[in-house]
Amino acid sequence: MQVQLDNEKAQVAFGEALGQVLQGRGLVYLEGELGAGKTTLTRGMLRAYGYQGAVKSPTYTLVEPYELGSQRIYHLDLYRLSDPEELEFIGGRDVLDDDALIFVEWPSRGEGWLPAPDLRLVLEVAVQGRLASLMACSSKGEDVLERLQSKISSDQLENGVIQWK
Repeated sequence: MQVQLDNEKAQVAFGEALGQVLQGRGLVYLEGELGAGKTTLTRGMLRAYGYQGAVKSPTYTLVEPYELGSQRIYHLDLYRLSDPEELEFIGGRDVLDDDALIFVEWPSRGEGWLPAPDLRLVLEVAVQGRLASLMACSSKGEDVLERLQSKISSDQLENGVIQWK
């Protein structure tokens, strides 16, 4: 599935819709170059659970936990990781074993240590805004994409790409 996100507002709105269909559980890999909008998208997904505060990339802390009522969400940024084994030292196994929603930026830095995701989302800078490509990597990921498809109206489709404005 490909989604054209024309601006930051569209990224946040799409993130919120994606957050809703994730239903508070799962492992989502967020990939893309620096500045592609991974944290902006995460802000939208957090809004789906009522979070209205600032969302900063956990580049230096590696993990940013959010407790939103009974919902637990973790935002990991592995950009500064020099070895995947470092995840063990920061409590990564506890985070990944939690029945929570987990977003991982720069998952390639945790390769060999991280489990396979439910959903892989790649953001690319486009002529206007961003292009998001979503791929299911598990049956849960397939269910998420099905629920997301049902949220999309026919007027949002253009040449096979979903236009999120």
